[in-house]
Amino acid sequence: MLPPRVASHLRAAAELLLTAPQYLLPQHTLSALMRALTRSRWAPLKNLLIGAFIRLYRIDLSEAQAACAADYPSFNAFFTRALRPGSRVISREPEVLASPVDGTVSQLGHIGAGDIFQAKGRRFDVLELLGGEAARAEHFVGGSFITLYLSPRDYHRVHMPVAGRLLETAYIPGRLFAVNPRTTRVVPRLLARNERVAMLFESEAGPMAAVLVGAIFVGSIETVVEGVITPRRDRRPQTWRYRGGPILHRGAELGRFNMGSTVILLLGPERVSWNPALLPGSAVHMGQPLGELARRSDQPDRAEAEVVTPAARSGPG
Repeated sequence: MLPPRVASHLRAAAELLLTAPQYLLPQHTLSALMRALTRSRWAPLKNLLIGAFIRLYRIDLSEAQAACAADYPSFNAFFTRALRPGSRVISREPEVLASPVDGTVSQLGHIGAGDIFQAKGRRFDVLELLGGEAARAEHFVGGSFITLYLSPRDYHRVHMPVAGRLLETAYIPGRLFAVNPRTTRVVPRLLARNERVAMLFESEAGPMAAVLVGAIFVGSIETVVEGVITPRRDRRPQTWRYRGGPILHRGAELGRFNMGSTVILLLGPERVSWNPALLPGSAVHMGQPLGELARRSDQPDRAEAEVVTPAARSGPG
């Protein structure tokens, strides 16, 4: 048996070798091809893809609004399926930060002087994550973060963890490395290098950002306000700012992924105390309490809260 130190070095070397080809892959081209495939409405193909996926990942359709695979017009409609009303319990307690997704906790904790923990020996900067805009990042220095990974089998819509008013949406171009435990250990600054969409709010928890991070084969990121944001032919940064922006209540849909990826929540200093039972690797469901919020006197008026849901996105897919 190899000494533990030698075994550890060998594992690290193997992970580097397995990850290295991703630097050479045409990541955006492959993702565009996957996007076209998953939106095919040719019944034999989409039924084959859906059936294979259900078997591979043991998907339970009993929670979905459409419980029959044949009811979905495309694989993407199945992948971004809506859940039956009542299948998730969303905490309505004002002091609770609810999970925005079904997924797994990758990391959580303190942002410190502006850097976020990615994995052992890996950190990235909140300024870089938010596209290099100091006015965005300054609210979160010394604050808190939680990184939530969505596997292919998870529900792929993203929801509001608290009520808040949308101030700004930013598209930040980047690479499309796979986002999984191995690549987060190996690729430096992975979550701040991949293509992403950052949504900034004034919320019940104070300044809050929800960052939707893309990955290879994540064919699109959509938001309920701007619709499809990625993929883009022109991969230059773009920002949408809202004067008197929409107020979304806790549990309202924010957006969705095609294929799996990651959501990062950022909050300001002393705004949340994380649930001590949450650790890296903990599974969470949308609506589940993630932590307790500090009380505020300047919270948005819940009587004004509304869900923003474009009519084009009303049905499956």
